[in-house]
Amino acid sequence: MEKTFVRAALLAVALLAATAGLGLWMGDLHDSADLVAQRWGTVHRLSGMLAALVVLLVNSISMTYFIGTGRWCREVVETYGLDAALIDRSKQLKRGAFPFAVIGMLSMVGIVALGGAADPGGGFAAGSRAWASWHLIGGIGLAAVIAWCFQAQVPALRGQHDLIGDVMNEVHRERAARGLEIGA
Repeated sequence: MEKTFVRAALLAVALLAATAGLGLWMGDLHDSADLVAQRWGTVHRLSGMLAALVVLLVNSISMTYFIGTGRWCREVVETYGLDAALIDRSKQLKRGAFPFAVIGMLSMVGIVALGGAADPGGGFAAGSRAWASWHLIGGIGLAAVIAWCFQAQVPALRGQHDLIGDVMNEVHRERAARGLEIGA
């Protein structure tokens, strides 16, 4: 899971960087006569939506992994009567990762909101030029927060993977003690 998460997170950060590059390169969207800038503005918005969806997806994958494996851990520990500390360990790992996933998602919402405010075609048309600087600064800063949140989730994912291995070792030990067949 760790490799999959890291690859997906790198894709999300690359999409954020590419979208930022487009935003810096495209020109002034407030100049309605510049049709080339307007076209590139559309590309920037579309790439921003793609980046937002991928950021949300990556954080959702992390959250779903912890929810699913945490439930699995609880069921296995209860079924085999294993040490309840394994469940507590799973909860701690989940609690360590969830805040970073939520912060990463909310940071993406912040970038999108600032982008919407900066869009001359949006509801803030009269003041959108002033929001463009906030979108630039906030977008770069919040993209860094998102990247930091991704890397902060990796140790918890690694720990959860190790926990699953420990639970399986305990299951094998318990099955052997009960004289039951031990699967591969």
